[in-house]
Amino acid sequence: MSARKQFQPRKHFFVAILALATFVWLAGCSIHEGRTESGEKKVDIRTPFGDLKVNTDVDVKDTGLPVYPGAQRVTKTDNDKDAANVNISSGAFGLKVVAIKFRSDDPPSKVLDFYRPKMKAFGGKLLECQQQGFVTYNHVDDSKEITCDKGSHLGTNVELKAGTPDRQHIVAVKPVGAGSEFALVYVSKHGKEGM
Repeated sequence: MSARKQFQPRKHFFVAILALATFVWLAGCSIHEGRTESGEKKVDIRTPFGDLKVNTDVDVKDTGLPVYPGAQRVTKTDNDKDAANVNISSGAFGLKVVAIKFRSDDPPSKVLDFYRPKMKAFGGKLLECQQQGFVTYNHVDDSKEITCDKGSHLGTNVELKAGTPDRQHIVAVKPVGAGSEFALVYVSKHGKEGM
Protein backbone atom coordinates (compact mmCIF):
# COMPACT_ATOMS: atom_id res chain seq x y z
CA MET A 1 0.00 0.00 0.00
CA SER A 2 1.41 3.36 -0.92
CA ALA A 3 2.15 6.08 1.64
CA ARG A 4 -0.29 8.40 -0.14
CA LYS A 5 -3.25 6.03 0.44
CA GLN A 6 -2.33 5.47 4.09
CA PHE A 7 -2.52 9.19 4.94
CA GLN A 8 -5.65 9.94 2.88
CA PRO A 9 -8.09 9.22 5.77
CA ARG A 10 -6.10 11.49 8.10
CA LYS A 11 -6.23 14.28 5.55
CA HIS A 12 -10.02 13.98 5.27
CA PHE A 13 -10.32 13.89 9.06
CA PHE A 14 -8.20 17.06 9.35
CA VAL A 15 -10.27 18.85 6.68
CA ALA A 16 -13.50 17.80 8.45
CA ILE A 17 -12.21 19.12 11.80
CA LEU A 18 -11.14 22.41 10.16
CA ALA A 19 -14.54 22.76 8.48
CA LEU A 20 -16.33 22.06 11.77
CA ALA A 21 -14.18 24.62 13.62
CA THR A 22 -14.88 27.23 10.94
CA PHE A 23 -18.62 26.53 11.15
CA VAL A 24 -18.60 26.83 14.95
CA TRP A 25 -16.63 30.11 14.75
CA LEU A 26 -18.99 31.57 12.13
CA ALA A 27 -22.02 30.40 14.09
CA GLY A 28 -20.68 32.43 17.02
CA CYS A 29 -20.61 35.62 14.93
CA SER A 30 -23.53 37.94 14.47
CA ILE A 31 -23.98 41.19 12.58
CA HIS A 32 -26.93 43.45 13.29
CA GLU A 33 -27.47 46.59 11.26
CA GLY A 34 -30.25 49.00 11.97
CA ARG A 35 -31.33 52.57 12.40
CA THR A 36 -31.84 54.66 15.49
CA GLU A 37 -35.06 56.59 16.13
CA SER A 38 -33.55 59.60 14.34
CA GLY A 39 -32.62 57.48 11.30
CA GLU A 40 -28.89 57.25 11.97
CA LYS A 41 -27.06 54.03 11.14
CA LYS A 42 -26.21 51.58 13.92
CA VAL A 43 -24.03 48.47 13.50
CA ASP A 44 -23.36 45.76 16.10
CA ILE A 45 -20.88 42.97 15.28
CA ARG A 46 -20.29 40.18 17.80
CA THR A 47 -17.65 37.48 17.48
CA PRO A 48 -16.22 34.93 19.90
CA PHE A 49 -13.12 37.15 20.11
CA GLY A 50 -14.79 40.50 20.73
CA ASP A 51 -17.45 43.00 19.77
CA LEU A 52 -17.60 46.11 17.59
CA LYS A 53 -20.40 48.65 17.91
CA VAL A 54 -20.73 51.77 15.76
CA ASN A 55 -23.44 54.35 16.27
CA THR A 56 -23.61 57.69 14.44
CA ASP A 57 -26.47 58.99 16.59
CA VAL A 58 -24.31 60.55 19.32
CA ASP A 59 -25.43 62.38 22.43
CA VAL A 60 -22.99 65.17 23.30
CA LYS A 61 -23.30 64.15 26.97
CA ASP A 62 -21.27 61.02 26.12
CA THR A 63 -18.22 63.25 25.59
CA GLY A 64 -18.53 64.62 29.12
CA LEU A 65 -18.42 68.19 27.77
CA PRO A 66 -21.08 70.86 27.26
CA VAL A 67 -21.80 72.47 23.90
CA TYR A 68 -20.35 75.94 23.39
CA PRO A 69 -23.22 78.50 23.61
CA GLY A 70 -24.74 79.21 20.21
CA ALA A 71 -22.76 76.50 18.41
CA GLN A 72 -24.47 74.44 15.72
CA ARG A 73 -23.81 70.78 15.10
CA VAL A 74 -21.97 70.20 11.84
CA THR A 75 -24.19 68.40 9.37
CA LYS A 76 -22.73 65.31 7.79
CA THR A 77 -21.60 65.13 4.21
CA ASP A 78 -20.76 62.12 2.07
CA ASN A 79 -17.08 62.25 3.01
CA ASP A 80 -17.27 63.63 6.50
CA LYS A 81 -19.38 62.29 9.35
CA ASP A 82 -20.42 64.74 12.03
CA ALA A 83 -20.37 62.27 14.92
CA ALA A 84 -19.59 58.70 15.92
CA ASN A 85 -19.65 56.50 18.98
CA VAL A 86 -17.38 53.49 18.42
CA ASN A 87 -16.84 50.67 20.93
CA ILE A 88 -14.38 47.82 20.43
CA SER A 89 -14.19 45.25 23.18
CA SER A 90 -12.65 41.87 23.91
CA GLY A 91 -11.60 40.15 27.09
CA ALA A 92 -8.13 41.72 27.00
CA PHE A 93 -8.65 45.04 25.23
CA GLY A 94 -11.30 47.74 24.92
CA LEU A 95 -11.50 51.08 23.16
CA LYS A 96 -14.32 53.61 23.15
CA VAL A 97 -14.25 56.78 21.06
CA VAL A 98 -17.04 59.35 21.10
CA ALA A 99 -16.67 62.35 18.80
CA ILE A 100 -19.01 65.10 17.64
CA LYS A 101 -18.39 68.27 15.58
CA PHE A 102 -19.79 71.77 15.92
CA ARG A 103 -19.44 75.19 14.26
CA SER A 104 -19.51 78.62 15.84
CA ASP A 105 -19.44 82.15 14.44
CA ASP A 106 -17.05 83.00 17.28
CA PRO A 107 -13.28 82.87 16.73
CA PRO A 108 -11.24 79.92 18.08
CA SER A 109 -9.90 82.05 20.96
CA LYS A 110 -13.39 82.48 22.46
CA VAL A 111 -14.20 78.79 22.07
CA LEU A 112 -10.92 77.82 23.75
CA ASP A 113 -11.54 80.30 26.60
CA PHE A 114 -14.91 78.61 27.23
CA TYR A 115 -13.47 75.08 27.36
CA ARG A 116 -10.23 75.62 29.33
CA PRO A 117 -11.84 75.72 32.80
CA LYS A 118 -14.19 72.84 31.94
CA MET A 119 -11.29 70.61 30.88
CA LYS A 120 -9.56 71.03 34.26
CA ALA A 121 -12.35 68.95 35.86
CA PHE A 122 -10.97 65.79 34.18
CA GLY A 123 -7.75 65.81 36.18
CA GLY A 124 -4.19 65.39 35.10
CA LYS A 125 -2.50 68.28 33.46
CA LEU A 126 -4.28 70.40 30.87
CA LEU A 127 -2.35 70.50 27.61
CA GLU A 128 -2.74 72.99 24.81
CA CYS A 129 -1.29 71.63 21.57
CA GLN A 130 -1.01 73.31 18.19
CA GLN A 131 -1.66 70.71 15.50
CA GLN A 132 -1.68 70.41 11.75
CA GLY A 133 -4.42 67.76 11.83
CA PHE A 134 -7.85 68.29 13.34
CA VAL A 135 -8.00 65.69 16.13
CA THR A 136 -5.14 63.53 17.36
CA TYR A 137 -5.01 60.81 19.96
CA ASN A 138 -1.53 60.03 21.19
CA HIS A 139 -1.00 57.12 23.53
CA VAL A 140 2.30 55.69 24.69
CA ASP A 141 1.77 52.46 26.65
CA ASP A 142 4.29 53.26 29.39
CA SER A 143 3.30 56.91 29.75
CA LYS A 144 1.44 58.05 32.84
CA GLU A 145 0.58 61.43 31.34
CA ILE A 146 -1.04 62.66 28.16
CA THR A 147 1.21 64.35 25.62
CA CYS A 148 1.04 66.51 22.53
CA ASP A 149 2.07 64.87 19.27
CA LYS A 150 5.57 65.40 17.95
CA GLY A 151 5.73 68.57 15.90
CA SER A 152 2.71 69.91 17.78
CA HIS A 153 3.91 73.49 17.47
CA LEU A 154 3.45 73.46 13.69
CA GLY A 155 -0.26 74.05 13.08
CA THR A 156 -3.10 76.53 13.24
CA ASN A 157 -5.47 74.07 14.92
CA VAL A 158 -5.47 73.96 18.72
CA GLU A 159 -6.27 70.99 20.92
CA LEU A 160 -7.02 71.07 24.61
CA LYS A 161 -6.30 67.68 26.21
CA ALA A 162 -7.03 66.57 29.74
CA GLY A 163 -7.23 63.33 31.69
CA THR A 164 -4.97 60.30 31.52
CA PRO A 165 -3.60 58.33 28.56
CA ASP A 166 -6.38 55.78 29.06
CA ARG A 167 -9.20 58.33 29.57
CA GLN A 168 -8.72 61.46 27.50
CA HIS A 169 -11.02 64.36 26.80
CA ILE A 170 -10.10 66.46 23.78
CA VAL A 171 -11.45 69.72 22.39
CA ALA A 172 -10.00 70.32 18.91
CA VAL A 173 -10.60 73.79 17.45
CA LYS A 174 -9.74 75.06 13.98
CA PRO A 175 -10.40 78.41 12.33
CA VAL A 176 -13.05 78.46 9.59
CA GLY A 177 -13.40 81.90 8.03
CA ALA A 178 -14.11 84.38 10.85
CA GLY A 179 -15.54 81.59 13.02
CA SER A 180 -14.43 78.16 14.11
CA GLU A 181 -15.18 74.47 13.87
CA PHE A 182 -14.54 72.27 16.87
CA ALA A 183 -14.78 68.63 17.87
CA LEU A 184 -15.55 67.28 21.32
CA VAL A 185 -13.88 63.89 21.81
CA TYR A 186 -13.76 61.30 24.57
CA VAL A 187 -11.34 58.34 24.33
CA SER A 188 -11.34 55.49 26.84
CA LYS A 189 -8.99 52.51 26.59
CA HIS A 190 -8.35 49.49 28.78
CA GLY A 191 -6.03 46.52 28.46
CA LYS A 192 -3.39 46.10 25.79
CA GLU A 193 -4.15 45.77 22.11
CA GLY A 194 -2.92 42.55 20.53
CA MET A 195 -3.15 40.47 23.72
